Amino acid sequence: MTIRRSAVVGAILGTAVGDALGLPYEGLSPRRAQRLLGTPDRYRFLVGRGMVSDDTEHACMVMQAVMAAGDDVHRFTHDLAWRLRFWLLGLPAGIGLATLKGTLRLWLGVPPQRSGVFSAGNGPAMRSVVLGTVIDDLDLLRRLVTASTCLTHTDPKADYGAFAVALAAQMASSADQPDAARFTADLRRCLADPASEEFLALVNRTVASVSCRETTEAFAASMGWSKGVSGYIYHTVPVVLHAWLSHHCDFRAAVTSVIRCGGDADTTAAIVGGIVGSAVGKEGIPTEWLNRLAERPRSVAWMERLGEELASVRTAGASRRPPRLALVPLILRNLLFTTVVLGHGFRRLLPPY
Repeated sequence: MTIRRSAVVGAILGTAVGDALGLPYEGLSPRRAQRLLGTPDRYRFLVGRGMVSDDTEHACMVMQAVMAAGDDVHRFTHDLAWRLRFWLLGLPAGIGLATLKGTLRLWLGVPPQRSGVFSAGNGPAMRSVVLGTVIDDLDLLRRLVTASTCLTHTDPKADYGAFAVALAAQMASSADQPDAARFTADLRRCLADPASEEFLALVNRTVASVSCRETTEAFAASMGWSKGVSGYIYHTVPVVLHAWLSHHCDFRAAVTSVIRCGGDADTTAAIVGGIVGSAVGKEGIPTEWLNRLAERPRSVAWMERLGEELASVRTAGASRRPPRLALVPLILRNLLFTTVVLGHGFRRLLPPY
């Protein structure tokens, strides 16, 4: 199996850039975001520079787990579970409630297959983009997505949404132009569960909107999400798919369109950034956005190396010990990150409203 190095590198860097660009806009309505921050055309987090949140961190952990486990789903599950445990020790800011509960349950000794809690949040979706770029077998992809999802979320809706994201990334990384009809057909075939009909209907509505050339912002408003896209996976994934199908080879347009929808902007931008990034590669991501990511030790160079090594390992059909990050620098970085996040929180108490 030959994996496109540019697709894997583009997926992780696209995730990071989308995450960092959308982060200051998280939780704001489109109107308040425009008044407070302006157009999402540059980083507005830390003096013109960007930092990533848990969306990118989880994507990196999934890549490391796949590199270590190969096609062994059981090994992948346990490897990712340990990475989540130690990730929590790094004191991450902004962790989702279901992910926090699931990871704490892992530390309490609950097996990874039963550590998740009943939630349909979008955490599993932000972990599934990179799986789609390196797994071409649909059955294996389905099992890996489910394994990743169940570590933190047990609501089947979370699994359906996460798999749709992985399938989109798989198509984006292997085709010049996405085929919406084939995507929906593959999704229906893989989600052979009557309970998935509600989600499949949402996907069909998304595809119909794209075919009518409706903007992503107008689509979100028509769905009742005019004040922002929530972290509910049945809200997140349709908007992400809409932006991908509308701007499949235009990274800037895809990412900024979901940020302008408001709400959980860092996650929606991270997911669509990863999908479109897998299609356009590092070269298709604006250079100024890559250069102004203020991340250490999880730097652009480190993420690029991780993507290159994973592509090499997957092409060889092997496994390998993945690159690591030291815990102390991560804790120091997270303390800075938390301080800046608190500063943004206090700023939001002030006008303009």
